[in-house]
Amino acid sequence: MRESEYRMAERELKKPHFVFIHGAGGGSWCWYKIKCLMYNSGYTVTCLDLKGAGIDLSDPNKILSFDEYNKPLIDFLSSLPDHEQVVLVGHSAGGLSVTDASHKFPKKIALAVYVAATMLKHGFSTEQDVKDGAPDVSEFGDMYDLEFGLGPDQPPTSAIVKKEVERKLFYNMSPIEDVTLASMLLRPTPVYAFQRAEFKEGTEVVEKVPRVYIKTMYDRIVKPERQDRMIAKWPPSNVYLIESDHSPNFSNPFVLCGILVNAYASISHTPT
Repeated sequence: MRESEYRMAERELKKPHFVFIHGAGGGSWCWYKIKCLMYNSGYTVTCLDLKGAGIDLSDPNKILSFDEYNKPLIDFLSSLPDHEQVVLVGHSAGGLSVTDASHKFPKKIALAVYVAATMLKHGFSTEQDVKDGAPDVSEFGDMYDLEFGLGPDQPPTSAIVKKEVERKLFYNMSPIEDVTLASMLLRPTPVYAFQRAEFKEGTEVVEKVPRVYIKTMYDRIVKPERQDRMIAKWPPSNVYLIESDHSPNFSNPFVLCGILVNAYASISHTPT
């Protein structure tokens, strides 16, 4: 049996380990529905809190580099045995974390999944990258509360969406219970660190990581046309459509789980 055939057979026999990365301001709690569904179906599931998110009490105004913000994910992947692979799923700005990890640990990622996510091969390395990947919500006016941890004459260090627009922007199709939960748990995002998310190393190795995109059809944050631009700029092996707002983990969890399982199954039958 050739090595590629052995790997295919091994993947078909073993259920994958899914690792979920939240978006800006979120936390591991964002995935509670998905974790329950997938765990009950026999999958191994890990949901991480990045620096200053979820139960990590770090001050977002003191997180000044993307490497620092993404360290919990990098540490987790570093701790895995060399032969172990995971399916890495990033939502929204969590796509930056997935890309960073794909550059650094391509052999440990069986599949990279971008859910309504920022999918830029080099992160925010150019002005065009920012235009393609940063959400444009200017039509909604002043929607952020900003903090200036480096001083009033410096760029903002953190931002959080104002409570009155959370549902309109993020959860326009989500159950009220989840909207309420998010309103209680969302935390300021270390935007200063996000703006410095640049990935200039490992350009060739990152292409070895299988990659799919899940496009959210009624998204008001990362609008479908913006998702299309990122897909066209760095085409994944497959694009899945889901009828949801920006947060299918809340608004359409059963379909999202089905897509994740099917995406993994599709690469299980592809030689590496």
